[in-house]
Amino acid sequence: MTAATSRRCGRVVDPGFRLQCRHTRFRNVALPARFFRNLQGLVTFTACTVNTIVWFVPIIVFGLLKLVLPVGGARSILTSWIMLFGTAWVGCNSFIFSVGNTTTWDVRGLESLRPDRWYLVFANHQTWVDIVALQTVFNRRIPFLKFFIKQELVWFPFLGLAWWAMDMPFMKRYSKSYIATHPEEKGKDLEATRRACTKFRDAPTTVINFVEGTRFTEEKRANRGSPYRYLLTPRAGGVALALSTMGEMFNAILDVTIVYPGRTPAFWDMMCGDFRHVVIDIRQRPVDAWLYEGDYESDREFRKRFHQWLSDLWAEKDRRIGEELEAGGTGA
Repeated sequence: MTAATSRRCGRVVDPGFRLQCRHTRFRNVALPARFFRNLQGLVTFTACTVNTIVWFVPIIVFGLLKLVLPVGGARSILTSWIMLFGTAWVGCNSFIFSVGNTTTWDVRGLESLRPDRWYLVFANHQTWVDIVALQTVFNRRIPFLKFFIKQELVWFPFLGLAWWAMDMPFMKRYSKSYIATHPEEKGKDLEATRRACTKFRDAPTTVINFVEGTRFTEEKRANRGSPYRYLLTPRAGGVALALSTMGEMFNAILDVTIVYPGRTPAFWDMMCGDFRHVVIDIRQRPVDAWLYEGDYESDREFRKRFHQWLSDLWAEKDRRIGEELEAGGTGA
């Protein structure tokens, strides 16, 4: 709308605003573009909420049936149905986001992935959009993504049962101070996690770990003294736990690098249609036997070697992110 057109309504409106002036009742009323952006976000959020309820209701129902059925075969059938519901939930969410966003997807490394394999995924973490992006890219290409969840969250209303029904591995961890006062509990948390993961031997599984432990910000990078430009220092304990628990089951480690050329979107940006460009680079790493045969908790030399292995991968990932940002996401 030109300034001249705006003057006919009695004011000059900033280009970032939309003006309603066709009818007398709306004369001199300017609606900011922000209003329409947030309206789209509200519509998208509502659609995702409805979609979540639609699919989580049968997940909860089948989860309750699985809880009371003692028969292993029947429980396996119910679990397979639950995972189908979860896959459909992710697929519908991806469709909803695709309607509201014109995202450029630059994805590499999907060619040899299979849904009948076992994978450990670890990725850098910048925003809640990471989870949606990974679910969209990996859905139906590898087994449903499963996160290690704190044991206490199994009691979280509604979602706790859904996570249990979807076979999310619940992790029981004791702090160092607790172990110092209760030495008899040492190792029990790891053993409990191992038992929780035994069910994954029966069906292909993908476990994902955000190795930094939290989302990246420049403030966190400075506070933690990270040696990397675009990453926080990796926390090796979670990766070591996953490998020591399930290492011999994994066919490969999927080292995933996520880059947002231009600007990292917040979750609300994606809801509002402002998820513009993402690069997802997937590289398969071998699961060498030493990675899961060592004792991370007690063997100092093994722990040092493990840290060095992970630090080398993280340094390579940091360089890759820098190259992608410099190339604007057009690198090969």
